[in-house]
Amino acid sequence: MREGKIVKVSGPLVVAQGVANARLYDTVLVSDRELLGEIIEMDGDLSSIQVYEETSGIRLNEKVVSNQRPLSVELGPGLLSSMLDGIGRDLKEFARTQGYYLNRGAKIATLSKTAEWYFYPEVKAGQQVVPGDRIGYVLEQTFKHYILVPQGVSGTVVSIREGAYTIEETVAVVEDEKDDERPICMLSHWPIRQQRPYTAKELPTTPLVTGQRVIDTFFPVAKGGTACIPGPFGSGKTVVQHQLAKWSDCDVVVYIGCGERGNEMTDVLQEFPEIVDPKTKSPLMDKTVLIANTSNMPVAAREASIYTGITIAEYFRDMGYDVSLMADSTSRWAEALREMSGRLEEMPGDEGYPAYLASRLAQVYERAGIVRCLGQSEKRGSVTMIGAVSPAGGDLSEPVTQATLRVAKVFWALDANLAYARHFPAINWLNSYSLYQDEMDKYMRKNSHRQYSKYRKRAMGLLKEEQKLQEIVQLIGKDSLSDLDLLKLEIARMLREDFLQQNAFVEEDTFTSHKKQTLMLIAIMEFFDEARDVLMHDHVFIADILNTPGINEIAQMKYTAEDNLESINQLIEKNRTDFETLSQSLKEGLTIEGI
Repeated sequence: MREGKIVKVSGPLVVAQGVANARLYDTVLVSDRELLGEIIEMDGDLSSIQVYEETSGIRLNEKVVSNQRPLSVELGPGLLSSMLDGIGRDLKEFARTQGYYLNRGAKIATLSKTAEWYFYPEVKAGQQVVPGDRIGYVLEQTFKHYILVPQGVSGTVVSIREGAYTIEETVAVVEDEKDDERPICMLSHWPIRQQRPYTAKELPTTPLVTGQRVIDTFFPVAKGGTACIPGPFGSGKTVVQHQLAKWSDCDVVVYIGCGERGNEMTDVLQEFPEIVDPKTKSPLMDKTVLIANTSNMPVAAREASIYTGITIAEYFRDMGYDVSLMADSTSRWAEALREMSGRLEEMPGDEGYPAYLASRLAQVYERAGIVRCLGQSEKRGSVTMIGAVSPAGGDLSEPVTQATLRVAKVFWALDANLAYARHFPAINWLNSYSLYQDEMDKYMRKNSHRQYSKYRKRAMGLLKEEQKLQEIVQLIGKDSLSDLDLLKLEIARMLREDFLQQNAFVEEDTFTSHKKQTLMLIAIMEFFDEARDVLMHDHVFIADILNTPGINEIAQMKYTAEDNLESINQLIEKNRTDFETLSQSLKEGLTIEGI
C-alpha cells in the first residue's frame, strides 16, 4: 500500500500528500507512532487530517496510512458503567495498561474482547428476522442489553444458542435470500458521524420527569426533546445537568464531559456509584456511560466526543429505551471547531467561529427525538439531548448560544444573581421558555390534575407581576402598595422560596414527583385565592393574613416525603377551612381573634 508523507504540521492539524485510497472522513494512522487521525478536507493529492492525540515531535515526511474506514465506535455489552475518551477508548483499561497519563499511540478498545456474557435467546430457529429485531439479550447487572439484527442482515434464523460468549463469538446464524449464512455476534460498529436509521420519527408527547420543580412545572422538556442550559461561570450548569442525570426517568444516561474541567467528571465518578436509581434500585452508574474529553485532553478528540456519545445513545434507543444525553458543554465543542477551522485557514464567521457552526449544531441536535425503531415489533425509543452552553461573561448574544436557541425547543436561562443568592436551580423563570408546554399541559391535565394548566399559568402570572411591583417598591416604598398587591408579593415569595427553590442535599427535596409538585402548587394558589377573598372585607388587613399558620406550613411542604403526600391534601383542606371560618365570622360580625 502506498504511504502518504507529512508535508505540514500545525497543532492538531496535519497535512499529508499521496495517501493511498484517501476518502473524506476516513481514519488514518499518522507518523511512526501511529497516532489516530481523521481526514477532514481534501484538495487534490493533499489530505488535511485532524489528529486526536498530541502532535508535538512529529517530523515532516513521516508516513501516513489510511485505515479506509470512517471513525467508528464499538457497540455491545460492557458499555454501561464504562468511561470512554472522545474517540471511544476505555479509560479504565487505559489506566490499567498504560498508566494514568494519556500515552500517544495507545491502541485501547472500547469493549473487552475476553469478558464473557451469558446470552438469552428470544427467537428460535426457523423464524424470520429483519434489521433491528431483538434476537436475545444479556444482563448487565439488572439491565437487559438487547442484541439486535445488524444492518444489511435479514432472513431465516438457522441456529441460535444460549450460553456464555465473548462479544466476538457467533451467537446466531441467519440465512438470507441468497442462501448465504450470515453469522451474528454481540459486537457491532457504527460510524459516529452517521445517524442510525429508524422507521419513523414521532412528535414528543410525554414529559421527561426530572424531579426539578422549576423545570417540570414551568419549563418541561419532552422525552425525545432538546434543551439548552446557557449561563455564565458559576451559575450552576453542571449542577443542573448532574441533577437531571441523577433523577430523570430515563433508562440510560450518556454523560459527555466535553472540554470542561476534570474535577467535574471526578464528581460524577464519585457520586453516581453511590446514588441509587429509584427505578432499578441499583447504583446510578450501572445505567450510565461517561464520555470524558476534558479541557486538558486533545482538542480534536473533543469535537468527536459529541458524536461518539450520540451514537451510543442511538444504539440504546434502537433497543426501545429512553436515553438522556447530557453534553457539557457545547461551547467547548464549538471552540474545537473554531480551532480546526482556523488551522484550515477557512473564512471565519462571527467571533472567529466557522461559518458552518449553526448547521453543525443543527446536525447534532436533530439526532435527538422519539422514534419508531427498526424491526418487526412495535418498539419506540427516544434520545433527549440537554446541552450546556458556556457563553463568556453570560453574554447570550454570542454565536454558540444563538445557534443553539434556533434548534433547541427548551431554554433554561441560568442567572448568576440567583446562584449568588444560593437559589438553586438558578433558572430564571422570566427569561426561560419551553415550546413543549402545550403538549405537556395536555399530558398533565390527563394524568395529574384537571386544572393543572390553570394553576400553572396563574402562578407564572404572579411571578411576572412581582417584578413590576418590586420596581414600584424600590422607587417609592412598600407603603404605596395596596394590601392586595402586598399579598401578591407574599405569594410570589412563597412560589420562589417554597416551590422553585430546591435543596439537593435534602432527600425529600432533591427530587419531587409530578403528583407532589401539583399538590404543592395547588396549596399555594388556593391559599392565594382564599386570602384574596377575605382580604376584600373591610375588617381584614394584610397583617392578619401574614400571621396565619398556613404560611409556615406551606413553607414545610417541600420536606414532605413522597409516601406522605396525604399531609399536603390535609393542609389544603385545613387552609380552606380556616379561611371559611374567618369569612363566616366576618359575615356574622364576630371578631377574628384566634383565626
